[in-house]
Amino acid sequence: MVLERALEDSIALKKLVLNDKILLKIVNDLADEMVKVFNNGGKVLFCGNGGSAADAQHLAAELSGRFYYDRPPLAAEALHVNTSFLTAVANDYSFDEVYARMVKAYGKSGDMLVGISTSGNSPNVIKALQVANEMNIVTASFTGKGGGKAKVLSNFMIEIPSNDTPRVQELHMILGHSICELVEKTIFPKENV
Repeated sequence: MVLERALEDSIALKKLVLNDKILLKIVNDLADEMVKVFNNGGKVLFCGNGGSAADAQHLAAELSGRFYYDRPPLAAEALHVNTSFLTAVANDYSFDEVYARMVKAYGKSGDMLVGISTSGNSPNVIKALQVANEMNIVTASFTGKGGGKAKVLSNFMIEIPSNDTPRVQELHMILGHSICELVEKTIFPKENV
């Protein structure tokens, strides 16, 4: 019964997103902006906590490694992968500061920051988005229903219409994978690779 319910809920949410033309346009617009960032020599930084950190790392790897086919790497990284930095800043300052400090260190105008938070309220993601906006870095967020505090801090808002964390995270990955595919096909058309 648990599996059947999870699959039914997942399918229902996917159908809801599939029929949300505004959300689908935002996904395409975000992919277009990411292409511009990469084509202008910028990089894409990702951040999140827990499962969203895993999603951030996964999506960064799809861009910096490869997605569907071999092609040159794109400059993308998840901000939590340096555990010495993460634990030092959390210890010396606050866990709320870890991503903002990394954005200050590695971000520059023309880059993009993608914050992933199912609530849209993770303090360290919110602070990173604030710093990114101050630095003229394009901001995007992947959240659940309502968007939380991230909504007003994001140039691009991927808001999944649900409060069910596992289902929201599933949609984050489908839409994130779609963005990776669009970016890869646009920058590196298969016939040119």
